[in-house]
Amino acid sequence: MSADGRILKVSVWRSDAGAGFFQDFQVPANQHQTVLDVVSWIQQNEDPTLSYRFACRVGMCGSCAMMVNGKPRWTCRTHVKKVLVDGFMRIEPLRNLPVIKDLATDMDVFFDKWIAAEGVFHPTKSRHDAFASIKPDNKARIEANKAVECINCAVCFAACDVVANNADYLGPAALNRAWSLVNDARDGAQAARLEAISQSGGCHNCHSQQGCTNFCPNELNPTASIAGLKRKTIAAIFKRGQHA
Repeated sequence: MSADGRILKVSVWRSDAGAGFFQDFQVPANQHQTVLDVVSWIQQNEDPTLSYRFACRVGMCGSCAMMVNGKPRWTCRTHVKKVLVDGFMRIEPLRNLPVIKDLATDMDVFFDKWIAAEGVFHPTKSRHDAFASIKPDNKARIEANKAVECINCAVCFAACDVVANNADYLGPAALNRAWSLVNDARDGAQAARLEAISQSGGCHNCHSQQGCTNFCPNELNPTASIAGLKRKTIAAIFKRGQHA
């Protein structure tokens, strides 16, 4: 920020299917300004080729997630004044994901992990069957409730150092989704799911550093979900041994 506080000094990552670089911009400072406001101002006033992703602008979709001064954040809900470091702000694409262009990342890797973790509901009944009734005070239902508010923003994926160092690791979002389904009595693929998350890159790779929990904008606790999966998979191994 300039000495009079009217200009922000912003460095933005630029790339186009090759090596990237940081480009510096000076952006007018405004009251209650968000990081997404800054990115939009640059695209609208300085460089229309700047690529980034956003949709709702009100903290509902998660598509505007980026790295801001080295930390993954929803840029629409991140106020500039809270993240400036010595009057400066650096904006990059989410870590641990391939970059399509500038601040826009390829989410295929992220969602492929969901599939690999069996993060897909497998129904046991058809639309013609009676609707399954699960009471709100059911213990498994309570556990599932703790994990269902994930909106696939990939902030936890970008925050995870294990993901950064192990390409096979399924990641906190996929495992958190698996935990919600492990606790869903209506799902019919529990054995396959526990097998999937027990493999190389599965839940036992988590080091419980809690970066995912610290940065989740919806205040979920993927670390706790993964700990639950660890217990479930170990219990399943002992159960198989008893029946061998």
